[in-house]
Amino acid sequence: QVQLVESGGGLVQAGGSLRLSCAASGRTLTRYVLGWFRQAPGKEREFVAAIWWAGGSRYYEDSVKGRFTISKDNAKNTVFLQMNSLKPEDTAVYYCAARASLSFTTTPSSYDYWGQGTQVTVSS
Repeated sequence: QVQLVESGGGLVQAGGSLRLSCAASGRTLTRYVLGWFRQAPGKEREFVAAIWWAGGSRYYEDSVKGRFTISKDNAKNTVFLQMNSLKPEDTAVYYCAARASLSFTTTPSSYDYWGQGTQVTVSS
């Protein structure tokens, strides 16, 4: 089992920044992909960004490229999502997820473990 706990959400004005954190525990993450997803009211959960724990390769959804950065702190077993130039359409509950595989997918159902989510609200 992998436990994931997100933090760092909040209310911010358009153009502002937030940094989300996801603390992982329970397993060694060497063979895991860690991802961030988001879900806005009335919409399906969608992929935002992912990072391979071993090696650190990263992948982003097109709408956040250049604005969001995913990173990790191996010593703290924590993944971060730095979100800059936020837009009202970024408003959603953001979830951290872990996939016990080195193969990559943006499909939420392919991720094995999930955090409880943290609310991000961007006002116009």
